[in-house]
Amino acid sequence: MQACFFLLNNVKVANIGHVKVKDGISNGYDYLCSANELMELHTFYKYQGAGNDFVIIDNRNGLFERENTGLVRRLCDRRFGIGADGLMLLQGAEGYDFEMVYYNADGNEGSMCGNGGRCIVAFAQDIGVIGSETDFLAVDGPHHARMHDRVGWVSLQMAKVDHIGRDGDAYVLDTGSPHYVKMVDDLAKYPVVAEGRDIRYSDSYRDKGINVNFVEPEEDGYFVRTYERGVEDETLACGTGATAVALAMAARAGKEGPIETPIRAAGGRLNIRFNRDGNRFTEIFLEGPAVFVFRGEIAW
Repeated sequence: MQACFFLLNNVKVANIGHVKVKDGISNGYDYLCSANELMELHTFYKYQGAGNDFVIIDNRNGLFERENTGLVRRLCDRRFGIGADGLMLLQGAEGYDFEMVYYNADGNEGSMCGNGGRCIVAFAQDIGVIGSETDFLAVDGPHHARMHDRVGWVSLQMAKVDHIGRDGDAYVLDTGSPHYVKMVDDLAKYPVVAEGRDIRYSDSYRDKGINVNFVEPEEDGYFVRTYERGVEDETLACGTGATAVALAMAARAGKEGPIETPIRAAGGRLNIRFNRDGNRFTEIFLEGPAVFVFRGEIAW
């Protein structure tokens, strides 16, 4: 059974009479529902980090079934759902303030999402789960994060990186999610989706997928555009991608020690701080905005 209506900002949007409801991104209309077939409403929250947008659900009560990938797809669908690049569940976790469970828009549980990590930290503070600092659990392990005095700005510690590989003139590394980093010219006009899709579905990366980042140097950092697996499109920003770019560019330039790298994405600016000692990257922090957009209720 699917939702028959939802509320946004306390404004009820309901189906009148019998209407056809499309099941997420699947083909065809699968059934009929009516305004009389109302289901239980559940609260959701919408956040964005540098234009990377997410549906977040407080799932400490366990009402959202983690295996319900069809529901995730529907909620993330921009025409038949709420619309988002991904969905996150905030869950209880012994020994931590909470657990972050992340899904890509295609409904599959994903690897670490940096912008999502910052957003769920802001959400956790907004609902009173944490104070200004937190230790939480994600798919790639524990993370520490801190809310800055600057409103809506979060510093998120990322996992250590011990290896950067090469694929021709590109760099390949895992910053919680796998990334391919390639420098190009005239990035504003570059065919990111077409080229990114070709790389993501190439023989080397087809099975597990990879996020593809195209990079252009700027006076004070780097301009980055990213094709994200799971979304299968360009997103306005990618936190683990920005982190991968900063580390790869430090390796390319032969920089060592404490390093700070500003990153510009289409959706906003991010800042990456880290320490490099040879092939080992530690004390990696992804810093950027985490902004509440709206709250609503939806039935499932």
